[in-house]
Amino acid sequence: MSEFVRNIRLWFAPERVRDEGGTPDYRFSLANERTFLAWLRTALALIGGGFAVDQFLPDLRWAWRVGLALALLAAGVLCSLRAVNHWVRCERAMRRGEDLPASRFPALLSLVVAVVAVAMVLVVLVRGEG
Repeated sequence: MSEFVRNIRLWFAPERVRDEGGTPDYRFSLANERTFLAWLRTALALIGGGFAVDQFLPDLRWAWRVGLALALLAAGVLCSLRAVNHWVRCERAMRRGEDLPASRFPALLSLVVAVVAVAMVLVVLVRGEG
């Protein structure tokens, strides 16, 4: 069974993480949980931003409005899925005494948000002229 599939199974049975390795200092587990919750807050903010773009910019051309909204909504969905996957991966690594897993996701998410932000700057500038 692949590592990814095993991690997904642990999403729905987190108590099974305890079957691996030893129990880490509880402060590390709580820090891992706080990080998970921070990722969820980020996901909720992205989803809220996607709905806000769609609802509060009705004068924006349909393609721009839908494109920006969908980009934010997709980033929110990916962020929420990544949150739980990262929590499981970190918890397993701590229990095994391994290094915490590296991830490219923060860079990817940052680039998506930056592209949407640049697009929004262009929208504001174009709307200001008209």
